[in-house]
Amino acid sequence: MGELLQLSVSPLTFSGSYRQEFKGPLLYANSARTTAASRRTHRSEGEDLSKKINLYHILAASLIFKAALPPPTESDIYTECTDGYHWDHQTEHCKDINECETIPDACKGEMKCFNHYGGYLCLPRSASVIPAPEPPITPTETNPCPLGYEPQGDTCVDINECEREEHDCQPSQECINTLGAFTCQCPDGYRKVGTECIDIDECRYRYCQHRCVNVPGSFSCQCEPGFQLAGNNRSCIDVNECDMGAPCSQRCYNTYGTFLCRCDQGYELGPDGFACNDIDECSYSSYLCQYQCVNEPGKFSCVCPEGYQLQGTRLCQDINECETGEHQCTDTQTCVNIHGRYQCVDSNRCQEPYVQVSENRCVCPVNKPVCRDLPFSIVHRYMSITSERSVPSDIFQIQATSVSPGAYNTFRIRSGDENGDFYIRQINNISAMLVLARAVSGPREYTLDLEMVSVNPLLSYQGNYQTSSALRLSIYVGQYTF
Repeated sequence: MGELLQLSVSPLTFSGSYRQEFKGPLLYANSARTTAASRRTHRSEGEDLSKKINLYHILAASLIFKAALPPPTESDIYTECTDGYHWDHQTEHCKDINECETIPDACKGEMKCFNHYGGYLCLPRSASVIPAPEPPITPTETNPCPLGYEPQGDTCVDINECEREEHDCQPSQECINTLGAFTCQCPDGYRKVGTECIDIDECRYRYCQHRCVNVPGSFSCQCEPGFQLAGNNRSCIDVNECDMGAPCSQRCYNTYGTFLCRCDQGYELGPDGFACNDIDECSYSSYLCQYQCVNEPGKFSCVCPEGYQLQGTRLCQDINECETGEHQCTDTQTCVNIHGRYQCVDSNRCQEPYVQVSENRCVCPVNKPVCRDLPFSIVHRYMSITSERSVPSDIFQIQATSVSPGAYNTFRIRSGDENGDFYIRQINNISAMLVLARAVSGPREYTLDLEMVSVNPLLSYQGNYQTSSALRLSIYVGQYTF
């Protein structure tokens, strides 16, 4: 009569992110098959956490030998065990190998390791284990209670070695009672090597996006400057320093992992990279403004001297006070606009022996003997030129208003050019050009008498064939070059 091996299957219920049903009775003959189940569990992470699993697995087996065989002979004794077990010389039985204790990092990715007969199982940490009800064991005379059980009435009940403190777990370990035995479990973050709990270096698994700091029993993730931990305490997200009071004095631009300070127009970034300093544009060039550059915070402006107004943003234009009425000339005076100011001149500027015949024109009467050696008429004209004008420069054209038949004319500077700053260039018989010969600086005033001498040979029989007329030109040189 052969021996009968009877297995009683204890169901365990796991609640977690994986659903699979192992319908029993099942027997894992070796740890290799169990490891395959563990790998399936690894792939399960990330699925619906709300699902619930029922795993019927062998965590307790009672071996009931009903044998009609005679006691085994010496040749019947064996010492080889199936994979997942090792021969225990003390009990002379095959004893389960606790892979969770003997295999370093048996379960990856912080999964829980559960040892069972002949193998082990890896489950997510979110899975909770509900112990199965204890299978009934009835002791008999030929089959007393197995190791780890004690008789209680007509049945065998499990001995809770943890409550009775009949265990050899270290103070740092947790004693967990199992059916017929107990196991010593290390705290989270530790793994069991022999009888000791060794810290798990979680940083080896690259859990952290940036930096990982291993601490006893745990780890922490740290981020590089410019980042902060996300809600999962592992990923790093960019910090928007601009929204968190970045020290930029003007404009802030957030970038990945850092930020940049920028300045408004007219400012430049200081050496510290945060402060914006005003740019003194006026110190860069003397040609920004026609007259004077005034630096202001973030900009510059051009100003003009008195008597001028700003044309555009940089040029200065003379104000014609005579046209705008911004002058103090009387009714008996004529307002003459010049560069940067105005001049009030008497409307009647004729001096003896000349008499005024029209506005700005004086005539010397022919019946006066003194007039024979003087120009017959004097016309008053006014003009203004800028200081330091380029030379030679044509500044005023003289034109004869009437010419007698047969007469020819010559032009000359009669008076007022003692320094030789001007000269006359005759254009034709009736016109000539006054030329500025040397650059002059203002403010300054010239009064030139420009004379046109007319010679008419046809009138020689009268004894008076030469006449002249003059143009009294008042030239005002402005203070500035504009």
